[in-house]
Amino acid sequence: MSRTEEFEELRPLLFSIAYRILGSVSEAEDAVQESWLRYAASPTQARSPKAFLSATVTRISIDVLRSARARREVYVGQWLPEPLLSDPYEDPARSAELADSLSMAALLLLERLSPLERAVFVLREVFSFGFPEIASALGRSEAACRQLVVRARRHMEAGRPRFEADREEREHLAGRFLDAVRDGDVECLRELLAADAQIVGDGGGKSPQLAKAVSGAGNVARLLASYFPLLLSVDVTLQAHQVNGQPGAIFRDRDGRILNAWTLDILDGRIQTIRSVSNPDKLGHLGPVADAWAVSREANRARRPSDSDSDSASDSD
Repeated sequence: MSRTEEFEELRPLLFSIAYRILGSVSEAEDAVQESWLRYAASPTQARSPKAFLSATVTRISIDVLRSARARREVYVGQWLPEPLLSDPYEDPARSAELADSLSMAALLLLERLSPLERAVFVLREVFSFGFPEIASALGRSEAACRQLVVRARRHMEAGRPRFEADREEREHLAGRFLDAVRDGDVECLRELLAADAQIVGDGGGKSPQLAKAVSGAGNVARLLASYFPLLLSVDVTLQAHQVNGQPGAIFRDRDGRILNAWTLDILDGRIQTIRSVSNPDKLGHLGPVADAWAVSREANRARRPSDSDSDSASDSD
């Protein structure tokens, strides 16, 4: 098998490792491409292409994450990971770990870890790499890597998200919720939301976004019911879709361009958290991106009747 063939066979795994370390599709793709360049340029043939490439993409991702953290400190508003519609890597033996680690909630928990802790946790707990491989990848002793895993587990367990176990039930509840959003049905929304539900938005200062998270079933229900029917009135469409392994939705403008991506955390038969990503820089990998400001202006105009509408209403009195 040629190096190109070896790399292409391992590409899904490499991307999945990098994405979980970085929380960014674009940065993960860049890390994978850089790994290929280093592999292609290596003067010797690796005994294990998987070990070589996994180590390489991990080291690159750690370096990128260290610089990315400084940028995230000055990020405008709430930072959320880039939405991922499907994980290219599949392993039936570790499907539960792969799915759990892909959720927005889990990726945000990983943000609390140091870059080394995050890398070790991803390699060990998600992909089941052995400690000798992890130690070689990070240039640390096996004992040091074991300690990093212990610390990472402690942080993750303290805030580990719990989700509705039955996928069919989650999808059914998400469908009812999205129907209520389309209809602007405040009472139905309130019924489907947890008492302490919240909606968190990430526009990065480049699209309309919430100034801060909105909390409480009543507040979230009123927000959704007051604004999203306006978007639908200007031909925005809402499509149910798995996002980061969780029930979610993709919003598109009338030309089919991506406007927004939602993920829904569901527990005990209620929507716990809605995470909304509308920063155009984080949506480009999903397809052409809409002008969210233009859509918002059109929706706001739809909220206010025109003078001619007012006159017509007066004439009919």
